[in-house]
Amino acid sequence: MKQILKGFLFLLLCTTLCNTIQADEKVNATKPTTDYSVFDKKLNFYVANDLGRNGYYDQKPIAELMGTMAEEVGPEFVLATGDIHHFEGVQSVNDPLWMTNYELIYTHPELMIDWFPVLGNHEYRGNTQAVLDYSNVSRRWTMPARYYTKTFEKKGATLRVVWVDTAPMIDKYRNDSESYPDACKQDYQQQLAWVDSVLTAAKEDWVIVAGHHPIYAETPKDESERRDMQARLDPILRKHKVDMYICGHIHNFQHVRKPGSNIDYITNSAGSLSRKVNPIEGTIFCSPEPGFSIVSANKQTLELRMIDKRGNILHTVTHNK
Repeated sequence: MKQILKGFLFLLLCTTLCNTIQADEKVNATKPTTDYSVFDKKLNFYVANDLGRNGYYDQKPIAELMGTMAEEVGPEFVLATGDIHHFEGVQSVNDPLWMTNYELIYTHPELMIDWFPVLGNHEYRGNTQAVLDYSNVSRRWTMPARYYTKTFEKKGATLRVVWVDTAPMIDKYRNDSESYPDACKQDYQQQLAWVDSVLTAAKEDWVIVAGHHPIYAETPKDESERRDMQARLDPILRKHKVDMYICGHIHNFQHVRKPGSNIDYITNSAGSLSRKVNPIEGTIFCSPEPGFSIVSANKQTLELRMIDKRGNILHTVTHNK
């Protein structure tokens, strides 16, 4: 009996070891062959949004990929364009969702860098002030205001990012005080005047404006969202000829260019659950893959690379001087 048991255990061990080796070989066979030299001597940062699903729907694997790639890319910070928390936002700085959606998911040492967020529509369903106040709790969560700006410099290249609070610019949210109680309390016209003044004074090599909602994108979501953004924010961006507008919200990758404008309108895909997408007028690229983006800048070139959940570069947006 003992001999039979020993034989069974040995067979089980061999089978387990064989399966492990095969799994490792499969992983290595599909490992992306990214040319990391494209990130050398540049200011690099990540773009991530539509994350909060407690690690499910690819969130945890993508978070681990972000950490692994960061070992080579060396991102300076994470630009988090909203909806860190699905579905009802957070209730306080002590809400358990801070752990299950964020702290316990993005655990790689290379992701212990500044995260600069904006509010998404799902944050507006909860306690928006708690999202700002979490800056006093977390070392890496850095949100000084609902909208703000910051400049970055590396090897002589300068870049300005302007974070905007888009939900109050959209009547759909302003008029639904039950679901989005804080949206109608915000003075979006004052915010737009601030954006105009910041962009007027901007002298950096590159200027990026980031918000949660798209200005131009294909989506089954209410068309009034884009119309309000096109009527209120887009004229200011065109006036100052910003280089990129980066957003989330739609859960897929999109790169749109409109006639008469050199702005690259970028929709960054979800870092968890993604959705289907179709091209529209002005679409240069679109993909339903989940993932994140990497932005790189030097004096001559501003680039954004869309990364899928396997680490492959799907599309590169290039802006040259």
